[in-house]
Amino acid sequence: MRPPTIATVVVRVDAIHPEESAMRDAGALLGTGGLVAFPTESFYGLGADAFDADAIGRVFEVKGRPESKPLLVLVDSLDMVARLTPGIGAGARELLRRHWPGPLTLVLEAAASVPAALTAGTGTVGVRMPGHALARALVRAAARPITAPSANPSGAPPPLTAEAVHGYFDGRVEMILDGGATAGGAGSTVADCTRWPPRILRQGPVVIEGACASPA
Repeated sequence: MRPPTIATVVVRVDAIHPEESAMRDAGALLGTGGLVAFPTESFYGLGADAFDADAIGRVFEVKGRPESKPLLVLVDSLDMVARLTPGIGAGARELLRRHWPGPLTLVLEAAASVPAALTAGTGTVGVRMPGHALARALVRAAARPITAPSANPSGAPPPLTAEAVHGYFDGRVEMILDGGATAGGAGSTVADCTRWPPRILRQGPVVIEGACASPA
């Protein structure tokens, strides 16, 4: 295992009403290429600036994630979605109106400014507005879309606690926001909205009537 190279700071934060100072510090870290682990509705995620190719590269390196697997992105507004895609169709807008914030990821055409590493060269990007207050506050503090793969090495169990993240990534990430234990369970529903009706790439908590199931 690679030896620790940086100091990892663990910051206890209220998961419902996260302290502004902690969010401000975490957002600033993301803006300078740092990695911040944080709780989501299911597991702890690993955040990086979605427009910073070097930071995205660190996410793949830290996780040992295959470069062929794209990263999903968290946003806090429609304006932020518009920075990631050249257009949002009427059907996709209705889905996000009904299900955001919440466990629904929409796969949209990626804007030219989105790093190819983020999309794994697919030309598409998965976008979600989280229902978890702390995760949403982190995106707002960063003022940019951030990545959110589970904060574990590829193949290891996804973490439910900050302690588990620390065990995985001490010395590998700049900050861990400890918002207490997460609920676990299924990840978000992933719907490919580059076509219509949308195609379900991963079944999850949100059921979309009329959508097509991805072939096995």
